[in-house]
Amino acid sequence: MSLQSVREFLQQHQLNLPIIELDVSTATVALAAEAHGVEPGRIAKTLSFRLNDNQVVLVVAKGDARIDNKKFKVTFGKGKMLGLEEVVELTGHPVGGVCPFGLASPLPVYLDVSLKMYDEVIPAAGSVNSAVRISPELMRSITNGQWVDVCQNPL
Repeated sequence: MSLQSVREFLQQHQLNLPIIELDVSTATVALAAEAHGVEPGRIAKTLSFRLNDNQVVLVVAKGDARIDNKKFKVTFGKGKMLGLEEVVELTGHPVGGVCPFGLASPLPVYLDVSLKMYDEVIPAAGSVNSAVRISPELMRSITNGQWVDVCQNPL
């Protein structure tokens, strides 16, 4: 179901982006990077947060980035990551396959500026073994996303 919702989303946006389906799990950044033969930063991970006003937001960041709590609070106020069941319920995607496409509920999408260092990133595509290759700017455009700076600066 979730993979199908991503297919439908891409078709609705008239995008000819092939969904890559692998025989191995890509449910973590490390597994996805190994399976796709890329550095972990190129994996675009989607994180789900519930903010103090009860709004749920998705933050897409490069795979090896970590949320900077101070930057997050400046941008969103206080927030808490969703539990596994809530993630599935609100996104329609299993944990490890969450992406900003084909969501079960309309959710605001924010993309961390850490993604801008790449011409192409690899987010999941609704299952724990699927992904797409997409430019960060196209991902922002089709999700009506907004750029934010909420991750720690690389060392």
